[in-house]
Amino acid sequence: MDLLTEKIRPMYIRYLSAAFGSAFITSIYGIVDMAMVGQYQGPEGTAAMAVVAPIWNIIYSLGLLMGIGGSVLFGTLRGQTGQNEKRSNEYFTAALIGALILSAVIWIGLIFFDKKLLILFGAEESLLPLARRYIVPVKFVVPCFLFTQVISAFLRNDGNPGLATRAVLFGGIFNIFGDFFFVFILNMGILGAGLATAFGAVLSLVIMLTHFWGKGNTLRLVKTEHLFTKLRVIGITGFSTFFIDVAMGILTILFNRQILKYLGTDALSVYGIIVNISTFVQCCAYSIGQASQPIISVNFGAGKSGRICETLRYALLTAAAFGIFWIVLSLAAPNLYVRIFMAPTEKILEIAPAIIRSYGLSFLLLPLNVFSTFYFQALMRPGVSFVVSVSRGALISGAFILLLPGLFGSNSIWFAMPFTEFFVTIYVTIQMVRCTKRILGDHDIK
Repeated sequence: MDLLTEKIRPMYIRYLSAAFGSAFITSIYGIVDMAMVGQYQGPEGTAAMAVVAPIWNIIYSLGLLMGIGGSVLFGTLRGQTGQNEKRSNEYFTAALIGALILSAVIWIGLIFFDKKLLILFGAEESLLPLARRYIVPVKFVVPCFLFTQVISAFLRNDGNPGLATRAVLFGGIFNIFGDFFFVFILNMGILGAGLATAFGAVLSLVIMLTHFWGKGNTLRLVKTEHLFTKLRVIGITGFSTFFIDVAMGILTILFNRQILKYLGTDALSVYGIIVNISTFVQCCAYSIGQASQPIISVNFGAGKSGRICETLRYALLTAAAFGIFWIVLSLAAPNLYVRIFMAPTEKILEIAPAIIRSYGLSFLLLPLNVFSTFYFQALMRPGVSFVVSVSRGALISGAFILLLPGLFGSNSIWFAMPFTEFFVTIYVTIQMVRCTKRILGDHDIK
């Protein structure tokens, strides 16, 4: 698959299908766990999974930091230097080393400080034992979660997006059936959900590794000069995508604390559902970015601005389609989410529709804002991407979460994210127009 010469539309569709499949199954991990645990343990189980959510955000975001950061540089170099694989593979090697270092840090944190972390993330006395049981098996395979993110990003840039999808698909299928088997058949409850997720991650990684024995593989471990400089560049390039996932953890912590303060455990259980749906919507947005990034990076390196603009057009149409789908579903059938994720009480069925409909307004613009970070990264504009991710993930959103309940009543907290996405979209639109005009001015349309 030649990213510089093949027709954009069929190539984008192939990449989008593969990326969406990977993103869909990745989101299944949390969704199936939440649903199974909610059905087995009730609202407390759902609330416990909401407390665990920031840990997943941290793990996956660190994988994306190395994977997206390294693969953007890898793709740009391939576009600039043709068949000179050595320089691009230095970034592949550096990304793997970075993921190994980060895995060790997370491993130590979960093994020795799991209780403190879960309390920090909002675990109450009744939720803490459930949350700790879930992460017991996860502790043993932490590196697998990071390396699946890193390797899948490079597989897409090495012309093998389908293998990344198949690997995550098989891992996800195992997770689904494993959840049912361990949680219900073996009566392990929330511990069984964690066990199924751990095994699924190992299976995905093993399948991805088969790429390195394939004929089309151009990824190599090479001696890397100036390793720490390359790690710094990778970190800068991938920071925005990394921060999007970290921000979900930060926002979950803020929401958990504010919801418990103003609204109570039932509302927190509904928010646990929203966390998973929001993750699903965000994964749809990731699929647009992951499909577009290899094409844009390589063509940016080669100076082919016309192909970049065509890719952007398809990406924006996809973002609009995803946004419309999720907002319509959230407004039309909010209790559908509830019944999927738990055995609800009458109280939860009463309060959930208004909560989900209010928060769900954010889903219209979320795909565009998340995709924009990939677009700016691929054009080597990490500063703009940084502003987008930090604004929507911490500054604007955090301010709304903290201020709205005190100023306008407890239920106004559910409008924090719709307001955030709206204001970020204004900035994204302005910067996207500027960046696109700049590349059209800098390069001949080819």
